[in-house]
Amino acid sequence: FFSALFLKEDQLSLVFFAMGAVILFSILYFRSGRKHLHTVETIVSLIFVFVFLPLTFVIGGGSYSFGPAWFIFESLYFSMLSVKKSRFIFLFCEAIVACLCWQFGYLHPESFPRLSRETILSNAFFSLIILIVVIVLLITYQSEIFHIENERFVAQKQEIESLNAVQNRFFSSMSHELRTPINTIIGLTEMIMRENVSPDVKEDAEYINSASNILLHLVNDILDVSKLKTGQMHLMIAPYHMGQMLSEIIGMLTHQAREKGLLFEVDVAEDVPTVLLGDEIRIKQILINVLNNSIKYTEEGSVLLSVQSEQKNEVETTILFSISDTGIGIRKESIPHLFTAFSRVDESKNRYIEGTGLGLSIVKQFVDMMNGSITVNSVYTKGTTFLIEIPQEIVDETGNVQIDLERKADSLLPQKHHHSFEAPHAKVLMVDDTQSNLIVFQKMLRDTKVQIQSAESGQEALRKTQTNTFDVIFMDHMMPEMDGIECMHRIRTQVGGKSKEAKIVAFTANADEENRLLYEREGFDGFLVKPVSAEDLEYELYRLLPGELLYSKTIADSETPAEDSFARISAYRKKTSVAITTESVASIPRELREKYQISIIPYTISTEEGNFKDRLEIETDDALSYMDLGKRIHSAPPEVEAYEEFFADCLTRSNNVIHISSSSQINQNGYVPAQEASQAFDNIFVVDCEHLSAGMAYLVIEAGRMVRSGMNATDILFRLNTLKNRIRTYFMTNYLDQYIGDSGKPSLFYKITQAFMIYPVSTITQGRISVKHLFMGSRERVWRKYIALALRSPGNIDPRILYITYAGLTWQELEWIQEQVAKKVIFKRVLCHKVSPTLAIRYGTGSFGLMFLDNTK
Repeated sequence: FFSALFLKEDQLSLVFFAMGAVILFSILYFRSGRKHLHTVETIVSLIFVFVFLPLTFVIGGGSYSFGPAWFIFESLYFSMLSVKKSRFIFLFCEAIVACLCWQFGYLHPESFPRLSRETILSNAFFSLIILIVVIVLLITYQSEIFHIENERFVAQKQEIESLNAVQNRFFSSMSHELRTPINTIIGLTEMIMRENVSPDVKEDAEYINSASNILLHLVNDILDVSKLKTGQMHLMIAPYHMGQMLSEIIGMLTHQAREKGLLFEVDVAEDVPTVLLGDEIRIKQILINVLNNSIKYTEEGSVLLSVQSEQKNEVETTILFSISDTGIGIRKESIPHLFTAFSRVDESKNRYIEGTGLGLSIVKQFVDMMNGSITVNSVYTKGTTFLIEIPQEIVDETGNVQIDLERKADSLLPQKHHHSFEAPHAKVLMVDDTQSNLIVFQKMLRDTKVQIQSAESGQEALRKTQTNTFDVIFMDHMMPEMDGIECMHRIRTQVGGKSKEAKIVAFTANADEENRLLYEREGFDGFLVKPVSAEDLEYELYRLLPGELLYSKTIADSETPAEDSFARISAYRKKTSVAITTESVASIPRELREKYQISIIPYTISTEEGNFKDRLEIETDDALSYMDLGKRIHSAPPEVEAYEEFFADCLTRSNNVIHISSSSQINQNGYVPAQEASQAFDNIFVVDCEHLSAGMAYLVIEAGRMVRSGMNATDILFRLNTLKNRIRTYFMTNYLDQYIGDSGKPSLFYKITQAFMIYPVSTITQGRISVKHLFMGSRERVWRKYIALALRSPGNIDPRILYITYAGLTWQELEWIQEQVAKKVIFKRVLCHKVSPTLAIRYGTGSFGLMFLDNTK
């Protein structure tokens, strides 16, 4: 256009481009605005691809002009379209149009106008100028959009950070304000339960105390969620006693289980270290959350907490907490959402069960912070098992973990509090701006006979420490006018003060690692969190008082605690780390099955007389005899529900289960239902062994050996997937009609193969059964050829073991087979085993197979 205007020639081009410009700007004007942006982009792009580019190419003189540069510009333009799908469509169309233009120019060069040298140069010049200007404008436009969006993103980020800061301040303040009255409630109810009051009053106090602990638990959850989101949560690593921690958890949840009539059991392995290094508070919170869930969603039956230790070396171990219940279970489709905050599964069924949906989300994040793992296994309506693994350092592993259930006896019976010491000459100052807290403190320490004074502000505390000598000062942190930290420093530097050497304990509702470290840096001698129990308060005072003041201690009256039928330490049932399971079609000798503790789920054999469990209720010879009578018989793998129950039972004895299943490529296989059932569990691993009978047996036995050697589930799975490719299986049947299990009767095809003495030899390749050869002749001759075929490459065969599986053969026939095998390869060990009834009815009397390992893999 500009070239034609400048040279005053090629008036057709001038008119064409002028009309095009008018049309283009009209479209942009009438369809402008963000609402129609995509429509305008589409129309303009269509004009560019199918009108502008071809005409520019032709009018500009073809490939020898500056026209091809516009194809490059269009590629840039399309790449900047707002809709990703559209940009790829137009780029593809542009490529097609460009190819057609070049092909047309190559085949019909005479169709292009012959332009003068001045026109070509002017076209090139103006095209270059226009392309530079347009490209700069496009890039500038995109940069401006990016800049605006970036500023908006930064502003939103700052706003979110500001809101998070406000939220954190709110949660922190809320936590402090709620903990203060909760401290009063829990403290006073504990005082009531100490007294010799009526059972009704004691029961009411127990319910108040339980409700207060639930409220405190919810406050902790909400505060923890806020800190986890902002990355302010830190672990508090310190030594802790496993027995003491478990005792506190049991004591807290026993009442809840008792209300529902549930049996609360605890299993602790003998090798669990007594003292560990970790965050006791967070581990306790994890266990309470999961146990609380189990109790809430279990209407009858029991809840079991099992504790194990898998020691890595002298200083490191992994503690495994397994929590199982007989509750309503979890649907398979709900398990992926289980650890999502504010999510509650099966809402319609659980609408009457209280809960915020925060507990398991917090559990997952705490476990991740500790470099641990949590998995869930559940059968809907049958129960759920959570497995929590947390690495810990060992501080002391001598002795056994002792759980004190004596003090967790039936709380509705009159109880007498036994204080741990008396110190009538000790002087203690309580500083707190809430009078109810001061009352609770004084009552909690009443039996110790210490001399207690109180102060409701920092200024009052300074006045009392100026003239009185206190041995221990309990100092609240958040107080008006003067907070606890400032008051502590002023007491230490108080001119003429008589309590400069007093031990000062920070007493606060801010229960996190950051505040604990703050109090340590500031010089406090101790740290207590509201609400505090009388036991903890007494222990802290006992720890800080001078020894000469602790001249009198009481000895608890001997009494027999009431037996608590709702919380007990059951005889420890050791769980294995990994269990190996398989199906009844695996030909495993009984002694090896027992040696490696292999669990087997049976196929079902259906006859006219009823259904029988493979190998358990019907044997191979029985099935073959039934077939010989010409009666209907067939087999089927277990249903999905049967696998789910089987896996759930296995998980009560093991933390992980590796199930080795029959090949998924054959009819009526067990892999498909087993794989579907495994979706309800996190610790079930189903392996497609790609074999049957002896091939399955070999993998199962090798997996059992790996378990006994101490290998973990991940390493075993890797080894199995490598090992199964080395297995070679050959088997011979009496007929080509290999799968007659549906009818149980010989077919016409079977009778024909028998008449011509045709014997097929099959093999399993990549899980599929295929006929390898057909042999004709006498039985002895065919068997000899079959063995020679299977063992034709002795140098490639691993001579350590050979499996011979059979159906309907005598011992004399088996001995003859072994003699023929020995002529080809000398195996160190030969195992002969009958195939299962399932395989016997598929392959018939006189069938046998050879299984060995290939050394070339």
